[in-house]
Amino acid sequence: MQEKTFEKALQELEGIVKELESGNVDLDKAINKYTEAMKLAKFCSEKLNDATAKVNKILTEDDELKDFEVE
Repeated sequence: MQEKTFEKALQELEGIVKELESGNVDLDKAINKYTEAMKLAKFCSEKLNDATAKVNKILTEDDELKDFEVE
């Protein structure tokens, strides 16, 4: 997948879902749309996982990333 933002991918995914839910898509096109939707969903999931990992880290005094621990 090209350099795409999370927001753009999510917007595309929502558009595909609406199109598929309309029921006005022939089977071959629906299969292609479903495949594209799964790729977009995977991309969004990976972006969210990356963001979560970054949020769960804090910057130490030595400018190193460390896991965040609640005391």
